Amino acid sequence: MFRKMKWFSVAGVILVIAVVLAACAAPAPPPPEEEPWERHIVIGWTPPDITGVFKTATDYFVAAAEDGNAQGFDIEVLAQSPATHVAFADQVAIIEDYIERKVDVIAISPIEVEVVKPAIAKANEQGIPVIIVNLLEPIAGVDVDSYIGFDNTMAGIISAYALVDYFGGPGVLGEGDMVDIEEGTYIDLAWWEDLYADVDPATIDVEAKVAIIEGIAGGFFSTARLNGFHAVIDDYPGIEVVGTLPADWNREKGIKAAEDLLSANPSGSLDGIWAASNEMGLGAMLAVEAAGREDEVKIFTNDVTPESADRVAEGRMVAETHHGFPEWGWYGTEFAVTIVCGMDVPQIFDIRPRTMYQDNARLFYPEPALESIDWAGIKAACQ
Repeated sequence: MFRKMKWFSVAGVILVIAVVLAACAAPAPPPPEEEPWERHIVIGWTPPDITGVFKTATDYFVAAAEDGNAQGFDIEVLAQSPATHVAFADQVAIIEDYIERKVDVIAISPIEVEVVKPAIAKANEQGIPVIIVNLLEPIAGVDVDSYIGFDNTMAGIISAYALVDYFGGPGVLGEGDMVDIEEGTYIDLAWWEDLYADVDPATIDVEAKVAIIEGIAGGFFSTARLNGFHAVIDDYPGIEVVGTLPADWNREKGIKAAEDLLSANPSGSLDGIWAASNEMGLGAMLAVEAAGREDEVKIFTNDVTPESADRVAEGRMVAETHHGFPEWGWYGTEFAVTIVCGMDVPQIFDIRPRTMYQDNARLFYPEPALESIDWAGIKAACQ
């Protein structure tokens, strides 16, 4: 009897072990399948510096990601930039770091086009999509999925028309023939060209002595804006350019350049300064005010940020050409997610640079008008 019970006990143990082993060997149930749009999407964004201009763009990259995440997406924006606008190698290193980290999309505002081309080529080799902002002109020799921005030459032209308007031409500024416009009108290149279609620069009463503060002398962006500005003002014999200095897109250097221009052109010999970016323009404004010459030397500039919109609304700067920093970030994130989802995005997305002045400054900031992103539509079509 004892031996029989012992045998059954051993047999029971063996049976239990067999059941446990069988259970362990059974395949685990598959995890719930993740929807394509639920995957973690990482966007590597690199502007050329950390000034207010590019901080604005970064803020809207993040704002669009938060908007998408509230609709069920999982979007992360990594933002890194060189410390200054002339730290060329640093931006290349940032792009290469994004490639090494295998981000889903790289968005770049190039410090200079030729500088970043080899890094873009490396991203192409790794199959990482690239979005370029602050530029519409295609970069030869590399593949770019989308360009979001504006024509820099066109932006210089628009700034020149604003200056001509202020110093006697028709428009919405100064003492020339005033034009009534509806609220929300885009004062873009088409608007200016239509207004000036019948204006003869040789006979119209426009007079001013102006100085120019450009970006990086000889650089792509600076040259394009400078060429656009000269394309207009050089036709007006009453406008004299009394000096041009570079300031590397930097506010402190803009102050110094303006101080040098003011010193070289004493009271009565300088009517305005055009700075090709708002960091330099804000610097010029500070220099003019410190010299007590704000009533005689008027500031015109390019970019438009929340800070400069405030200064224009206060009348401390006359006019500024809007380059669309909120649009860069807002549509940059939308297009990045759309690309990851396997859908097409516009190859060229022109934000249409346009004039901001005192009467319309509040249409730009603090609440820029941006189209809602159709996250539900992207989600439904995501592959």
